[in-house]
Amino acid sequence: MQVIILENPEEVAQHASQWVVELITKKAKPVLGLATGSTPISLYKNLVKSHQEDQIDFSHVTSFNLDEYHNIDIANEQSYRVFMKNHLFDKINIDQKNTHLPTCTQNENPRVQGLAYEEKIKHAGGIDLQILGIGANGHIGFNEPTSSLRSKTRIKTLTQQTLQDNSRLFKADEYQPTMAMTMGISTILDAKYVLLMATGTNKATAVNDMITGPLSAICPASALQLHEHAIIVLDKAAASELANQEYFIWANEEHQKINKTYGFFL
Repeated sequence: MQVIILENPEEVAQHASQWVVELITKKAKPVLGLATGSTPISLYKNLVKSHQEDQIDFSHVTSFNLDEYHNIDIANEQSYRVFMKNHLFDKINIDQKNTHLPTCTQNENPRVQGLAYEEKIKHAGGIDLQILGIGANGHIGFNEPTSSLRSKTRIKTLTQQTLQDNSRLFKADEYQPTMAMTMGISTILDAKYVLLMATGTNKATAVNDMITGPLSAICPASALQLHEHAIIVLDKAAASELANQEYFIWANEEHQKINKTYGFFL
C-alpha cells in the first residue's frame, strides 16, 4: 500500500485527478472504474475542469461503476446512473455507450446480471484504475462487513449503518432501496491499480482498520492490503488514527521522485 496523507479534501481530489489524467493521456484505450458518494464529487469536478480547459479527452475512455441500487429505474434521481450523468458523464465527451453500471431490475436474475457485468469488464480488457471510497463500516463498493474476499459482482443486502448513512440523500417519504448490485472484492482486486480516497474524521477508524488492522471480512477494505498497486489518498482528518504517519509522509515524498521521473504507472 502507498499511503498518501494530504492537508485537506481539496488536495486529496487534486492528487487523485493527477492519476486519472495521466492514465487517460497516456493509454490508448483506458478503462476506468468509478465510484459514487460524496468523496469522489470533488475528483469529478477537477476532471470536468481539465476537460473544459482542453487538457483531457474522454472520447476513448470506457468506464465501469462499482455499484447500483437494485430495481431502480435508471432515470430515477436516486440512481447512480443519474449521479454519474450529473457529476461527470454529461459534462465531458465520453461516449455514454461505453459507460457501464451493474444494473438489475426486478424482472432480472441478479446472479445472471452479475456474471454478465464480469464478462463486460473482461471483454474491455480489465480495469486499469479503480477509484474507491470507503464506508464508515469499512465497506468498499457495497461489499458490506462479512463479504467474501473472493466475491465477484453480485447482489448485496445493505447494512443498517449504510442505510442510515445514506438516508440523508432521500426524502422522508421517498423509497430507499435496501439492496444493491456491486462489484465484488475479488473484482476490485483484479483492477491493475486501485486508488481509494477518504476524507473526514468519520472515516478515520475504518481507514486505520484498512491499513493497520488484520486482513478480515469484517473490514472489507482491508483486502486492499493484498493489492500490488493500492494507492490510499487521505486528508489529515481521515488519517488521524494512524500511527507512524511520519513514515507515510516521508515514503510518499520518495515515491513522488519516482513518479516525476517515470510516471505514475508501469
